[in-house]
This record gives sequence, structure tokens and C-alpha cells, in this order.
Amino acid sequence: MPEGDTVHRAAARVHAALAGRTLDRVELRVPRFAAVDLRGRTVEAARARGKHLLIEIGPDDRGRDPVTLHLHLKMEGRIHVLRAGERWRFPAHTARLVLRGDDVEVVGTELGFLRALSPAEADEAIAHLGPDLLGDDWDPSSSTADIVRRIGERPTRTIGEALLDQRNLAGIGTVYRAELCFVRGVDPRDPVEAVPDLRAMVTLARRMLVANADRAVRVTTGDTRRGRELWVYGRDGKPCRRCGTEVETFRLGGRADPDDPQDSLDRIAYRCPSCQPRRATLGAPQTEEKS
Repeated sequence: MPEGDTVHRAAARVHAALAGRTLDRVELRVPRFAAVDLRGRTVEAARARGKHLLIEIGPDDRGRDPVTLHLHLKMEGRIHVLRAGERWRFPAHTARLVLRGDDVEVVGTELGFLRALSPAEADEAIAHLGPDLLGDDWDPSSSTADIVRRIGERPTRTIGEALLDQRNLAGIGTVYRAELCFVRGVDPRDPVEAVPDLRAMVTLARRMLVANADRAVRVTTGDTRRGRELWVYGRDGKPCRRCGTEVETFRLGGRADPDDPQDSLDRIAYRCPSCQPRRATLGAPQTEEKS
């Protein structure tokens, strides 16, 4: 699944391509919104919020209200920016969104979902999200404290589930979870209450995403050579880059929202058994002595 950095780059590409342009071709290839006609309207902005992509389109010449297109890439979604008339290099039946303005065309393929909403509805649709690690409104102090508070509200939940829950912090997926837990020496199965220094973990998460915000290839090791970019993600059965122990994988996660059968956090997780010992089996975590 594309993570926050990927979606932010996609939003920036859509904004650069379409912002200020009048749409002369619009296709929303989903049954519920297929009849929505946005031709003749101007694209005002495209922005990301965590893993959500929002394309803001202004009112029409008859005074009808603005519309916000709400996209989620989910597992397979992609955003393509093309020259108008350029041959598509993907199957046409995978296209869910087509927006053309002058000589530029944006196509969204295999999207997880696509909705046409009012601006107020779009704001409500993402209101549940925690602070965006790549958001323009990020504040090192208050945003970090907010995330630590949100994660800490469920102390017995695994840190791996907490990091994927977009209600805690927006933008982390399985790649960054694996890399973040490795660098901090944390087993993703440990409960939140056993994890030392949550603030440092959040600070590192923000630093990782910012470092990769403009990179086509994600790097967390500091080594940009092909095949050496990541610490443990995708390295099941291979030696740990740090100690040589075989990296293991397992499934981790339940439902983010117990009342929503679609809201699952069940994902693959990675771990080096030596570099990420399970604190939950080693007794209570050390804490500062109370005076």
C-alpha cells in the first residue's frame, strides 16, 4: 500500500499539472458518481492528508458549489500524469478517474475508492485522522505530543498496530513501521506501555518521511545503492544488516475499528530477533524513579 510520502508526491504532481486549469474532460468511473459533470470547472488545488488524496475543484459558471474529489490508493492505486492524447501504458479498464485540462491529463488507476464530495463532506471524511507526518501544519512540539497522547490511550495494544492506525498518526504503512521499529530496537508485538520513549519514535517517524518526501526510491539505511536501501522490510529469511541474524516475518494486527469489518490493520511485520528483543517477555520496562 502506498504510504504517506508516496501520496504526498502524487498530490504534488497533480497540483503542478492541473491547478489553475479548466477541465474539458472528466470521467469518474465509479457507479455512484459516474453522472457527476465537472467539465468547465477549474481545479483549485490537490493535496494529501496522510494516505488520502484530495483534488479541490471550484464552482461552475452556474453557481453550483465546489466539489472535492476524495481518493485513496489502497493497495494497487496509481496516479499517472500524461500529455493529453498520450497513449496509456496501462489497461484502460483499470482507470477510475480521468481529468484533462488543456494539454495535460491525470488518470487514476485501480483506486481503492473515489468519491465526489462537498468541501464540508471531504473535511468530515478525514477528520478522524491524526496529525499528518508530512503536513504543512506540523508542529514539532504540539503535533508530536498529540500523537504520543493518542497512542498512549491504548497502552496494552501492540506498538505495531498503533503505528498503522491512521487515527493516531497519518502516513505510516508497513514499510515505515518495519524500519521505524528496527531502528528504535522495538519488537512490533510489544505493547505500547513497554515501548521506551514514544516521543523519540514519533520524531524518527517524521524524520524518515521528510527525508524520503522527494525521493522516488525510499531509503532508511542512508545507503542509496540498489538493494541496500532498507533495514528489514522485504528481507524475510535474509541476514540482518546490523548483526547477521535471520530476519523473521509474521502477521500482526486486528481491526482499527472493532465496529467496522473493513477497517483492518492485519499486515505483515518484520523483525530482527537479536536487534529487536521482546520487552514484554523481559519484565516491566525501566522507568525513571519517582522522587
